[in-house]
Amino acid sequence: MNSEIKRPSDTKIFMEGPEVCRLYYKTEKLTFGSSQLNPGQTGAVDKGHPNSHEVFFCVRGTVLLMVGDKYYEMHEGDAVLVPPSEPHQLTNMGLDVALVTWSLAPSE
Repeated sequence: MNSEIKRPSDTKIFMEGPEVCRLYYKTEKLTFGSSQLNPGQTGAVDKGHPNSHEVFFCVRGTVLLMVGDKYYEMHEGDAVLVPPSEPHQLTNMGLDVALVTWSLAPSE
C-alpha cells in the first residue's frame, strides 16, 4: 500500500438517515471516514461494531454523541472512544453544519 491523498470528491458517499457519510479509507486494519449533519439533524443509530473500537473527532460544530445510555457533548477538537458493540448516534446541537471524523480499528 502506498501513501495517497483523497479529496471529498474521491470518497464513497452514503447516508445514515440525514447524516451524509464519506468513506475515505478502508484497509484490513483501519477504516476512516466523516459525517456531516445540518443544524438540528440526528443521524441513524449505528448498532456498533463487535470487533472494533471507534473514535469520533469533532472537526467543526457542536454535536451530541450518544454511546449506549451515555451522552457526550462534543466541541471542535474533542474526541470520544466508543468500545466494541456499543450503539451510537450523532446529533448536531449547533447552529452551523457539523463535521465529525470517525475511525474503526480493526476494520469490519
